[in-house]
Amino acid sequence: MKKYIDIKIIALLFLALLNWSCETDFENQNQATDEQTYSSREGILAASVGMQQLYATTGLRWIVETPAITTREGGITTTFQNMIELEDGGAVLPNSNSNVEGLWNTMARVMKISEDIEANVPSLSLTSGTESGLIAYAKLFKALAIGSLSQNYEQIIIQTNQENNASFIDRNGGFQEAIRLLTEASSLIASTPVSTEFDSEITRGKIDLENTIQAMLARYNLFAGNYEAAITAANNVDQSSISVFEYDALNLNPIWTRVYQNSAPNFKPRDNFGLPEEFIFSPEDGRVSFYLIPLDETNQNGLPIEDLAGFFDENTELIPVYIPDEMNLIIAEASLRKSSPDIQAAIDALNLVLTNNNDPFGINANLGAYSGESSVEALLDEIYKNRRAELFLTGMSLEDSRRFNRPQPSGDAMNYSEERNRNFYPYSERERNSNPNTPADPVI
Repeated sequence: MKKYIDIKIIALLFLALLNWSCETDFENQNQATDEQTYSSREGILAASVGMQQLYATTGLRWIVETPAITTREGGITTTFQNMIELEDGGAVLPNSNSNVEGLWNTMARVMKISEDIEANVPSLSLTSGTESGLIAYAKLFKALAIGSLSQNYEQIIIQTNQENNASFIDRNGGFQEAIRLLTEASSLIASTPVSTEFDSEITRGKIDLENTIQAMLARYNLFAGNYEAAITAANNVDQSSISVFEYDALNLNPIWTRVYQNSAPNFKPRDNFGLPEEFIFSPEDGRVSFYLIPLDETNQNGLPIEDLAGFFDENTELIPVYIPDEMNLIIAEASLRKSSPDIQAAIDALNLVLTNNNDPFGINANLGAYSGESSVEALLDEIYKNRRAELFLTGMSLEDSRRFNRPQPSGDAMNYSEERNRNFYPYSERERNSNPNTPADPVI
């Protein structure tokens, strides 16, 4: 027990130093910590724990909150400028918006830590299973960071650069890079299974590394248009297994802090999961009561809002790394989008979601089987609707809105009737000011 506490203390110190260094203008922001952190077993383990904590706390705040406001999953309940700018949307959203900057900069920090872990692990005297676990873990989190950037920005970086001139590639290339990293991670732990030491020090039974890698392969292959690969990976996931981010008094649930902390919410969830009235949810749909608490109020812009439940109404409540039924929704969608659509396979996978009454997290629609039209178009609409309910506040709503060809935003600010008010975000002001390779911002 003492060894675990020591590792966690080192991880907290590592995060504190990283947070301090990343808010300075030093040319090499990590040089001071590289030698101290990555040259020992304790340091590399602490860096791995710290990488997860950074992603699960600061990272998830930006990943969830930012697209939630853009796609109307949430309505703002504050006068903070960053939230006002996000809900107003349109072509005037500035690079300096703290959500736009926070999402980009935090994912870049996760990428940098993962790169440092992978680069330094081989030089340490670790058991083979600990080494394979740490490298696979680093690849997983780099893939998560790249995938999150690819979901929200038109072009992204896939490798950090201390000279501040990282190259940009298009977002689909980002998904392909995430897939490459995850494929390497999967092969690595298949050939060299992770050690007991890795499990006890890093995942501690909370993250099923093998299933999480397969789940992310399914997700990013779907987003990249690799439909058969997405189906294969989704079928490889054991849906009775779960992976979660845990929180404690020092590392609070990041969405709870935005919605409940100090009784000063920054946003609240929208009625009907933020979808227009054409998408009708049955009152018996268990996901409505799982995520939403009736409130019968509107926010300052007249948007109907509810109170939030689900994984976000307690300060240390866990957040799933992925929702098991996401795999069924991936199979359903990919079955329709592949070159020869398989409508029956899509309906079968969709029905697993609709009729579910034993979800490991309790997200049970508990409805009857699908009884609508059997056309590709009708089924895609049903899948979109169910993704919004099943995967509420998981950070995928903007990616989904574009992929399902929902109505384009006009570019006008303060058009609160639009389903989404942006397609992509402008690039972080910090990146633009420091990296000459930063592309022009998307118009909308």
